[in-house]
Amino acid sequence: MELQPPFRKIIHVDMDAFYASVAALDNPELRGKAIAVGGEGRRGVISAASYEARKFGVKSAMSGTLARQKCPHLIFVNSDFDRYKEISKQIREIFYEYTDLVEPLSLDEAYLDVTENKKGNPSANDIAREIRLRIFDETGLRASAGISINKFIAKVASDINKPNGQKTVHPEEVIQFLEDLPVNKFYGVGKVTAAKMYNLGIFVGNDLKKKSLEELVQLFGKSGVHYYNIVRGIHNSKVKPDRIRKSIAAERTFDENISSEIFMLERLEKIADELERRMKKSDTKGKTITLKIKYSDFTQQTRSKTTTNFMQTKREFFPVVKKLLFQEKLQNSVRLLGLSFANLNTETKEPFWVQLQFDF
Repeated sequence: MELQPPFRKIIHVDMDAFYASVAALDNPELRGKAIAVGGEGRRGVISAASYEARKFGVKSAMSGTLARQKCPHLIFVNSDFDRYKEISKQIREIFYEYTDLVEPLSLDEAYLDVTENKKGNPSANDIAREIRLRIFDETGLRASAGISINKFIAKVASDINKPNGQKTVHPEEVIQFLEDLPVNKFYGVGKVTAAKMYNLGIFVGNDLKKKSLEELVQLFGKSGVHYYNIVRGIHNSKVKPDRIRKSIAAERTFDENISSEIFMLERLEKIADELERRMKKSDTKGKTITLKIKYSDFTQQTRSKTTTNFMQTKREFFPVVKKLLFQEKLQNSVRLLGLSFANLNTETKEPFWVQLQFDF
């Protein structure tokens, strides 16, 4: 099957190790060193790491203690979200010089639709290169980019030549690119889903493509429709500059079912760390916190509490989470826990759940 024109020209711009790079930008003594943004110690959580630190296995959502074990010479720095927002605003102003169709995903990444652009440049590849040069010249930071016919492929492509690179997947290359792509590189396929696919003999896109729509739906539920389409280059989601995020959340599926509230509380601590990181990253606060519980029999329950004040930090919302957990007796052993915020203080973002993964 060949994809049919007309094709959109979509760019996904992703800043390279944004938080850590900002720290090194503001403190030249940190340049070229292993940096972790976040708290040190057992309860500290890494929100970002420089590429020098990543070589040692340091990554986001990792505890400060484990990060130190992996990289003894690691330098910890505090988050500075006012500074991140300041630079993010500069970068977005550059985007808007090329197109009004800009969909920010967070402070450090965004989609741009440059099918029709303000520069009248027919080459999305050249526009992406020019934008990356502009970002470096005006902020001192480096960015990577992916360019293709839809958001999904552009997002995947932006990771290929990181850091400080870009990858264009032209229309005639899309099918082969997706067929050769390892399934764990498909955006939205987490560690658990990838493992399930491996057990089914699905290792690359071409293996996924051999499964019928009915098989994929039976194996993966509604996500099966998504997998069936994206491996064929079908992803019609438009770049939405005015999208509204109604909630921000994080969840985790466990390898073994959990029956004890005490063990669940330990898991919720880590999920809350990730939720706080995402709230800060998107500069968002919320009033309604929801605990999501999926039982071993796949039934699901949610428990919510709305407060009078907006919350963002774990220190503010975790006491509420504890009360929700012990609010009533569990119905069964638990296979998944999640936390989400709604009633947000922003009208410029859209809802998403995140599957946590630890360890042209």
